[in-house]
Amino acid sequence: MKVRYSYLSQQFSNCDDLWKNLKNFVKTGDFTLGKELTKFEKKFAKLIGTKYAVGVNSGTDAIKLSLKVIGIKPGDEIITAANTFVATVGAICELGAKPIFVDCDDSFCMDTSLIEKKITKKTKAIVPVHFTGYMTNMVKLNKISKKYRIPVVEDACQSILASINKKNSGTWSDFGAFSLHPLKNINVWSDGGIIVTSNKKHYEHLKLLRNHGLVDRDNVKISGYNSRLDTLQAVVGNWLIPSAKSIANKRIKNANYFDKKLKDIKEISIPPRLKNYKIVYHLYIVFAENRDKLLKYCLKKGIEAKIHYPIPMYRQPAMKFLNHKIGNFPVTDRHAKSIISFPCDQHLSKKQMDYIVKCVKEFYKKK
Repeated sequence: MKVRYSYLSQQFSNCDDLWKNLKNFVKTGDFTLGKELTKFEKKFAKLIGTKYAVGVNSGTDAIKLSLKVIGIKPGDEIITAANTFVATVGAICELGAKPIFVDCDDSFCMDTSLIEKKITKKTKAIVPVHFTGYMTNMVKLNKISKKYRIPVVEDACQSILASINKKNSGTWSDFGAFSLHPLKNINVWSDGGIIVTSNKKHYEHLKLLRNHGLVDRDNVKISGYNSRLDTLQAVVGNWLIPSAKSIANKRIKNANYFDKKLKDIKEISIPPRLKNYKIVYHLYIVFAENRDKLLKYCLKKGIEAKIHYPIPMYRQPAMKFLNHKIGNFPVTDRHAKSIISFPCDQHLSKKQMDYIVKCVKEFYKKK
């Protein structure tokens, strides 16, 4: 049996109504900052629970523009997670700022107990990464933010509709940055991103930044970027967003099924499932003994398992200027050696999930 990782061919396999919407949209010629984008932004803000949302061209730019609104400048230090994807760090570095890494814990998010040790006079923002569909401990982080008067930008690119105490990711600070990349839980047909905020001043600033700083066709108020979410992609987003909650719920159901089936395998460790946290499982990850051999076995059996990520950002050649050494972030290093990701999306069948469990059990019996 083959268990694919990407589910895109299924997600858009039955979308005749979407094609009809797109054909009608093309006739309007309303391609740039159009009505469909405005509609999508309003729907997204309502879904997340903020007053405003601003569509931009990627999750990376969602982080970058948010930091720009705060006033981040070259040489500023931004605290973020050591185990994050390159996009988080790229957004920081594009502004000339310096990423300051904090190790994670077994929830895959930044260990908030380590943050205060990293704060200096140069610290101008904290970017918690709600990694894999978990959330950083925002209750504790917001206390630190308030104590030191350091603003927070939530990298919520992997955690749409995740929550703590029923408060959604992206709503715990002035800015929530989301990705609409094709492999995210809510996705469009190209790169895309969106920023949520309830601060009107920030909202107006973000709208200027994403569109060259233009107030209108002839007047440029500030230096900005070309970072608009294509209105065509917003049409796709408007078609999919009514399914957002059901997608999250299905992923949660699948993850719970895996947890139940895999927990009895002594070589597999299930990550902590934190009380009062809603985890949306953009990635379903467990800890596995003999991970590399298990991965190879799964791939041989037709299961497209993955590793997120085998080489931590702090050890990448692009980060050599930070002068980190192997061992500076031990939990991140341990994860890189022991985690494995299995498909967990809303289109996965029970038969496919049972096959994954069966193959994992077979591997450890043969070992």
